[in-house]
Amino acid sequence: MEDINAIALLQDPVRRRLYEYVAAQGREVGRNEAAEAAGVARTLAAHHLDKLTEGGLLESGSRRLTGRSGPGAGRPAKVYTRARTARSVSLPARDYRTAAELLAEAAEQAGLDAGLCAAARRRGEALRGSAAPCGDLEEAVATLAARGYEPHLEGAGSDEGTTAPVVRMRNCPFHAVAERFPPLVCGMNLALLEGLLGTDGAVRARMDARPGECCVVVESSKNNVD
Repeated sequence: MEDINAIALLQDPVRRRLYEYVAAQGREVGRNEAAEAAGVARTLAAHHLDKLTEGGLLESGSRRLTGRSGPGAGRPAKVYTRARTARSVSLPARDYRTAAELLAEAAEQAGLDAGLCAAARRRGEALRGSAAPCGDLEEAVATLAARGYEPHLEGAGSDEGTTAPVVRMRNCPFHAVAERFPPLVCGMNLALLEGLLGTDGAVRARMDARPGECCVVVESSKNNVD
């Protein structure tokens, strides 16, 4: 019931826009910024943001948005981030998470990592179908977004003094199981994305774990210096 109530909060279109904006930023968002992004007044945004926090979809805190401290720095402002707790509803009730964890445990104990990765790569290739491997990072972003990875492009380019762009992902669709069996599930995820994006095209997937994000990043194949 708690999950149903939380998800029901997103029926309101303003509330949904605010939630989607905060979730997409991957950082703390203040009320003024959220209100401007959603095209509503600050007081209305504050009301809906607090409702989302009460429902467990957002987490709130406070900090000085000016970055200054001490006298004259102003009062701390309320800020919001997406809650880490996942919400799902199934009618009638289904428990796929327990099944996935049991299968992962059995695969890990039996040393089936290679077989799992091979199956994941085949599934990725099947999802791609007859399409050619991804042609560039923008196409990879679109492909990953459709699979729920919440990708974003990081890096300003390959000029001197800047970082070559990579696609990082704020969401791991397998997060709950990956927390318990990280080597097994992260390896599976990498193989799945190799199949989905292709291994002989303009982009490649590789491991680059970072707290709070997917363990895989996608970059241009020309960055491969193996």
